[in-house]
Amino acid sequence: MTISLSKGQRIDLTKTNPGLTRVVVGLGWDTNKYSGGAEFDLDASAFLLYEGGKAKAADDFVFYNNPTGGAGAVTHTGDNRTGEGDGDDEQIIIDFAKIPANIHRIGITVTIYDYEARAQNFGQVSNAFVRVVDAATDREVLRYDLGEDFSTETAVVFCEFYRHNADWKFQAIGSGFAGGLGALAKNYGLDAQ
Repeated sequence: MTISLSKGQRIDLTKTNPGLTRVVVGLGWDTNKYSGGAEFDLDASAFLLYEGGKAKAADDFVFYNNPTGGAGAVTHTGDNRTGEGDGDDEQIIIDFAKIPANIHRIGITVTIYDYEARAQNFGQVSNAFVRVVDAATDREVLRYDLGEDFSTETAVVFCEFYRHNADWKFQAIGSGFAGGLGALAKNYGLDAQ
């Protein structure tokens, strides 16, 4: 049975699911049809964070143009440029057993590509969700539906995985940023230029 979370909730992942070492993080959304005309291109990313909550190098930022990071522990499966269809629009695979010991958190984010030129924001996005699936059994472990209505935000932190002693936990975040990927990267200690 899938556990459904609300904003701010935390849950034990590996402790309550013995043997869970590899997960598929599925992210999905719908875009509202409006007269702006331009297609939406939302992009999922993962930020690998050290103890101080910051990433330190390009390898700590996993997205469609840098599909693996953390010594192969985190993999982006590819860019979906339209978001059409049901189910996951983009996926990130995390292998907890391979995550380097100095990585304490993994932030999972979604940004709107070229939002300025296209005059787009998360106020035009609905039904956004993140779900965690056991890669070995294809069982959905948890799901977080971002019910909030964002208005001007162009980047959203959907969730974070974080290390607690030997276990990994999940936190539903749902926090929006103006300024797209640049603002998000700066928040996590990187320069997106």
